[in-house]
Amino acid sequence: MCKCGIKFSGLSFTGAGLDHFTEFIAVTVGLRIGAEITEAHRCHCGTTVYRQGRHGLSCRRSAGRQARHASINDVIRRALATVNVPATLEPNGIARDDGKRPDGMTLIPWSRGRPLVWDATCVDTLAASHVTATSREAGAAAANAETNKRRKYECLGQDFIFLPFGVETLGPWGPSAKVLFKDLSQRLVDKSNDPRAGAYLGQRISLAIQRGNAASVIGTLPAASDLDLIFYL
Repeated sequence: MCKCGIKFSGLSFTGAGLDHFTEFIAVTVGLRIGAEITEAHRCHCGTTVYRQGRHGLSCRRSAGRQARHASINDVIRRALATVNVPATLEPNGIARDDGKRPDGMTLIPWSRGRPLVWDATCVDTLAASHVTATSREAGAAAANAETNKRRKYECLGQDFIFLPFGVETLGPWGPSAKVLFKDLSQRLVDKSNDPRAGAYLGQRISLAIQRGNAASVIGTLPAASDLDLIFYL
């Protein structure tokens, strides 16, 4: 039984591993059910973090957001390598009009003789700018983020297959993310002859999102804070 009152049967963790695991699980479950997981405190950006702890999911100064983004892209790159499609992250030679590069590109053609270029984003389902849309339709924020990504990368023209990969903090995926996931999953199944290979890929991406969420929430704490005094873990 961990300090948050959740029992983990069949799992054994000790020392720092247990502390990190229970923190991750407690924050993830708390966010999912809307529980109060923290005492009110002030984030590094100066905003008050209320007891649900949600501010960190969209705070631009939260270190967890960058880790979550990098982890999602690494999962995609590794999956591509598994199906013998080498890819590079932040490729040189292609960029938007503002100079920003996409997250990744395959080094060989992906389809119709063209390489795949992708750009991932994880938006906060409960952010003030999204909650009206997401309360009406699951995945609305991710779909909107993908639309914005397509607009920003119109300059790539017809030389590449561009697929934005939009996901949300509470789980929904955008249409384009589902397309890439379906195609990549089928290739993983064909390569491994394991019908569960696609499901494993989805689980790895989902875990990357949830770990990033937990890191984002915990990252709002002042330096050297005692978690036991702030979080209900």
